[in-house]
Amino acid sequence: MGALLHRLLLKEDPSIYQLKDGSLDPTLTTIDLIGLGTGMVVGTAIFTLPGIVAAEHTGPAVPLAFIVAAVGAGLSALAYAETSSVLPFAGSAFSWMNVLFGEFFGWVAGWALLAEYFISVAFVASGWSAYMQGFLASLGIKLPVALTGGFNPGKGSYLDLFAALAILVVGWLLSHGVHQVSRIENTIVAIKLLVIILFIAVGLTAIHPTNYLPFIPPHKPGTTFGGWSGIMAGASQIFIAYVGFDAIAANTAETRNPQKIMPRGLIGTLVLGTGFFIAVSLVLVGMFKYSRYANNAEPAAWALRQAGHNFTANLLSVVALIGIFSALIAILLASSRLIYAFGRDGLLPRFLGKINHRHVPNRALWTITFLAMILGSIFPFTFLATLVSAGTLVAFIFVSLGIYALRKREGQDLPEASFKMPGYPVLPAISAIFSAFIFWNLNVDAKLLMVGWFVIGLLVYFTYGIRHSVLVNRQN
Repeated sequence: MGALLHRLLLKEDPSIYQLKDGSLDPTLTTIDLIGLGTGMVVGTAIFTLPGIVAAEHTGPAVPLAFIVAAVGAGLSALAYAETSSVLPFAGSAFSWMNVLFGEFFGWVAGWALLAEYFISVAFVASGWSAYMQGFLASLGIKLPVALTGGFNPGKGSYLDLFAALAILVVGWLLSHGVHQVSRIENTIVAIKLLVIILFIAVGLTAIHPTNYLPFIPPHKPGTTFGGWSGIMAGASQIFIAYVGFDAIAANTAETRNPQKIMPRGLIGTLVLGTGFFIAVSLVLVGMFKYSRYANNAEPAAWALRQAGHNFTANLLSVVALIGIFSALIAILLASSRLIYAFGRDGLLPRFLGKINHRHVPNRALWTITFLAMILGSIFPFTFLATLVSAGTLVAFIFVSLGIYALRKREGQDLPEASFKMPGYPVLPAISAIFSAFIFWNLNVDAKLLMVGWFVIGLLVYFTYGIRHSVLVNRQN
């Protein structure tokens, strides 16, 4: 038993990661990181979630749910900023926990991240598909019902064709290298933000103040709608929007001067993203009664069409179609780096840790691309939204608690952080507790699915990972 515990707690030497990740090309700047983070944070979620959360949980108080989620995510972002500046390695929390707590904890954190990334790719693609179908329908073009959504025989849908195609196209783009893709990403994000500002300006002309009353509807017993319990339930679902923080951190090894640039990218993304979320959700619930957004994955464009602004609605749909690609780019990029890190450490097959002549882990990239295509084309949008939040929250808890182990080693065997999480030792604990509280407020299905996911992860680790681990074999 003692020998097994020793193996589980073996810590990786950070210099090994520096050497292994040296083949990745450090080209990303502060603007690139904010572009990647904003592309994810102000991505599918801003075009889809405000309406769904308002209808299912909060009513007009959906901005409060975004603020609650932003506070929790902001605390975690501070922890991410410090950790990434000290440990600039691919794989974010997976690699960090390997160094700070040992390989087993690294695997658990990484497995949670894999759920987050894997499901996020499918979720974002599913949202893109909904917008594409809405846009084509406005032109009188409709796909056969069987190809319009995830597997749901009751509704006659079996496969989301557009979701699968979107993931495939982004995978092909990323296979050509990070530097070229970051230019596309920054351009898309700039256009997207301009159109969101246009939506806010046009939507303000169609506001009906009575739609805000009551701002916090009374709680409906036996449901997650209304009152502060509805706001907390909404915040739990909204946490998917803040997965962009981990997506940024996953690219630390490909960032120039990560000690300074990574904290700027993380905090810049938080401020920019939260501001846009609050503005868009306020306008959206002011235009129409929140209940009308139920099961609507393209609420912003729908609201504009219903208000008679067809040109702006179609413009928004076109930009959403392009803009949601920026979220796909960010999250598929991050997920491929995590799979690469698993392969690099031998916890998944070693071929996944190979890097090609373009400095891209192409085998990891195409593996996650094809798996996400299957997931995104079969599972429905709201199911994916709920599950991904669970993985995000587990990662946030790990990184927040990791600050305690990190501080003890800064200036010893690890460099001093250029950015330190304020309020130590209190804020890291508050951050972890906040994320745990949000996790507890997820619906039962999400928690059960996460338990099932971890059971699979433990089976993979103890039947394959621990026997092929580079770290364990190097110690023997």
